[in-house]
Amino acid sequence: MDDKRNLIAAILLSVAILLGWNFVSAQFFPTPAKPDVTKTVAGNTGTSTTPAAQGQPSALPTAGTPTAPATAQAIRPVAAALAEGNRVQIETPALTGSINLVGARIDDITLNNYKQTIEKDSPPVRLFAPGGTKAAYFASLGWSAQGIEVPGPKTLWTANGGALTPTTPVTLSWANGAGQTFRIEYSIDTHYLITAKQTIANTSAAPVSASSFALIDRLGKPTDPHEQSSWTIHIGPTGYLDGKSVFDVDYDDVEDAPNRAVRYNSAGWLGFTDKYWLAAIIPAKGERVTAAISSPSANSYQTLFARDFAQVAPGQQVTTTSRIFAGAKEVEILENYQDKLGITRLSNAIDWGWFEFFAVPIFKLLHWLFLQVGNFGVAIMALTLIIRGLMFPIAQRQFGSMAQMRLVQPKMKALQERFKDDKPKMQQELMKLYKDEKINPLAGCLPIVIQIPIFYALYKVLMLAIEMRHQPFILWIKDLSAPDPLHILNLFGLLPFTPPSILSIGILAVILGITMFLQFRLNPQATDPVQQQVFKIMPWLFMFIMAPFAAGLLLYWITNNLLSIAQQQWMYRKFPALRAQATT
Repeated sequence: MDDKRNLIAAILLSVAILLGWNFVSAQFFPTPAKPDVTKTVAGNTGTSTTPAAQGQPSALPTAGTPTAPATAQAIRPVAAALAEGNRVQIETPALTGSINLVGARIDDITLNNYKQTIEKDSPPVRLFAPGGTKAAYFASLGWSAQGIEVPGPKTLWTANGGALTPTTPVTLSWANGAGQTFRIEYSIDTHYLITAKQTIANTSAAPVSASSFALIDRLGKPTDPHEQSSWTIHIGPTGYLDGKSVFDVDYDDVEDAPNRAVRYNSAGWLGFTDKYWLAAIIPAKGERVTAAISSPSANSYQTLFARDFAQVAPGQQVTTTSRIFAGAKEVEILENYQDKLGITRLSNAIDWGWFEFFAVPIFKLLHWLFLQVGNFGVAIMALTLIIRGLMFPIAQRQFGSMAQMRLVQPKMKALQERFKDDKPKMQQELMKLYKDEKINPLAGCLPIVIQIPIFYALYKVLMLAIEMRHQPFILWIKDLSAPDPLHILNLFGLLPFTPPSILSIGILAVILGITMFLQFRLNPQATDPVQQQVFKIMPWLFMFIMAPFAAGLLLYWITNNLLSIAQQQWMYRKFPALRAQATT
């Protein structure tokens, strides 16, 4: 019995330490400050300076090809950059933005359905921003060629038609004056996917050799502690590359790689992922491309795929198709693109982790419950009730095993006294006792073991699912994806300071500690005084560890504790002997 308690305590403490480490380390071992991008000095203003063909290198980016940073003098507000003109508007139900005709860049994307904060007047989330701004982030397409001029980042394109909408595509064109015309036909759906058809038409008397590419440039990396990569959540470069989903390449890895680039021989898609947002470039299904994730210069990052060079005969043209995803990581939309368009593992842009097979069904059930009840907090409570209901038979066996263990405890103590100097013999006799009494000493651990993947999967769902972002519950809980905003140490906001994360004890954390304490009180008391003290301290330790987590996760645990208490009370009525032992 004591060994089983040790196992349970070790499991619970391990889970708490692993999950809480990110928050503790952020407080006591802060990450060094990132360079101020407004003071970064680089050799350009957000445009490629590759010599050769005025486009990108023939296959992959090379070190020293800066694309995103801007000098301090060139940094300007986004509004000023957008006011410079030469733009084609993008208007869809999900996106608003524009394409810069200078360089044919998609560098202005805001997400209509998502606000930056929970305030009513909060502006929409901005994903892409023009080069030369503080948070430059954009996608572009281009060509490399041998012996001819190709459009570059300063090329001014001509657009036909009006705005780019789901019903009205837009074509950009440019001619080099030597017999080659370049076109990009953009179309967009009602969500987040832009399709780009790149065409090079050769009307000269000689064949030309050309390669098309697509890239995403990003200046800087997230500085918000909640928007940085950790052992539980990958944020940064990602994609389906060389036949697998890439979660093990961070910004620092790219900077430290040879020539500041990580190269791949194939790509299903690649780009940059944030906690809730994704920007990705996608070649045609089954198309042969090479790819790279690179850091062309300090504090700038790039993902690129390029096609092989192809001959374009006189009077002929070559067209290639790329797609650009720029939007929210909504599970249903990602899965729809993956299944219907054949974009391999695009749904893995959400880093579900080790228990993906378990986390995705839990998310889908939770989301379905939300659609039924209209409140995400109530949906979390309903999900907890369903999980407890499914585990009820296992819990029944657990309590039955605990009751049987208590009933035979005098015999166990007698064996321990009899064979205290012969440990192997004592274990042999204990196992014989378990067999004779038909007791499984590990049965009580099974619910705990099962609960670990459930809890971890729900943790991932609540941390990553954008469907829960900014979802209110009741009263003061306005965002279940954020920590409890009412902190006891500042008297619920009356005192003008914000406690550090590790001390941000909110109302939900206190309720969690109390319910866990009551739950432990109902358990049979350990015989070892040290174990008794551990189990007395554990609820309050968990209160501190779990306080910085999303309010939705605390709500799940509180509901689970309350249901456990109710189930224990019911079981005690069924096993009076266990109840008597628990109160002694």
